[in-house]
Amino acid sequence: MVNKRRGGPEARQGSKLRAALSLAAAGMLSVMSALPFSGAADAAGKFKIFLSMSYIGNDWQAEAANMVKAMAAHKSMADKVDLQVQVAGPNAQRQIQQINAMVQAGAQAIVIFPISPTALNQVVKNACDKGVLVFAYDAEITEPCAYNVHIDQLEAGKVTAEWLAKKLNGKGNIVVITGVPGTSVDTQRTQAAKEVFAKYPGIKIIAESVGMWSQAVARTEMSKILATHNWDEIDGLWMQVGCFTANAMQLEAGKKAEQLKPCAGEGANGGRIQMLPAATEVEGAASPYAPLGAPRISYASPPYSGGLALKLAVAKLEGKEVPKLTILPLPVVTSETIKLCKEGTWEEMKAGCNAFSPAIVTNPGWFASIFSEQTPEIGLNAALVGQPEQ
Repeated sequence: MVNKRRGGPEARQGSKLRAALSLAAAGMLSVMSALPFSGAADAAGKFKIFLSMSYIGNDWQAEAANMVKAMAAHKSMADKVDLQVQVAGPNAQRQIQQINAMVQAGAQAIVIFPISPTALNQVVKNACDKGVLVFAYDAEITEPCAYNVHIDQLEAGKVTAEWLAKKLNGKGNIVVITGVPGTSVDTQRTQAAKEVFAKYPGIKIIAESVGMWSQAVARTEMSKILATHNWDEIDGLWMQVGCFTANAMQLEAGKKAEQLKPCAGEGANGGRIQMLPAATEVEGAASPYAPLGAPRISYASPPYSGGLALKLAVAKLEGKEVPKLTILPLPVVTSETIKLCKEGTWEEMKAGCNAFSPAIVTNPGWFASIFSEQTPEIGLNAALVGQPEQ
């Protein structure tokens, strides 16, 4: 179960002391940022690391940020890392300005979700030239000095599109809901999926819209589409985020569970629970956040990628060898491989469970692919509330 304990007065006092020490060291940090990558930590014994986030208007970004913060708070990192967080929104120029400010503030490493694979290249190069490490997670940066941690986004688009095409026997009308425009994640997934669909003349994309990786936006966009195409005209859906919502909307329209359209999409926990056989008993389940036997393939960019990027950045700052490119395993779950996590323990996840009961995870938009043997420091508590494993 989730541990919701918070630090007491002593912990808060320690936090204030560490913050004061970090401020006292600020004058030294601007010099130390120009040191080699294995440079020493600041006067408080910590590396000054910034988390730079772009668009945060979806569940994935909040969860990923939780896991970065939890990694920084883990007992193996707490005495090494001074983590500061800044949010630029979907604005490349603002993210550029913030990165410049981070470098000037003495950053030794920047962990970043980049809004563009190319727009940040010059500012990233400038940071690298001053001895600052830049680690991008999930989305990529093409500047050669940057480190990248992500899944194969092209493979994600290809695998899910092939599943849908085969599920429809190569013909039918489909709806496509994409992600955040301009990011490498959205561009590569959509490109790969459309290349697959192009091989099937019988498959027609009758509607396409930008979903911003948000269940709420997906509902808005699907409502617009349904104003001109009813559910009987739609045979399947390819959605970077929104399969949970699309299933809910079909039920609201009077469809039965066995009539749900096949949906290739994200790893949101609500969609994963819907994939379970309809008769499955699940604590806290209530329609539409309930087992429906929904025909699905579910993949995800694992939200632990940011936490792993932070871990790798610290390792590099300590002088260890770290690869420039870390490709994460692509988590793929189908209706045949869905498995309920009853408690969400590390051992249970390691054994292969991939969906969490609504009694544990109340938000259906929360992403379930949180397990990695590379990050034993962060698990369910990290993803939910930003608390590390003990």
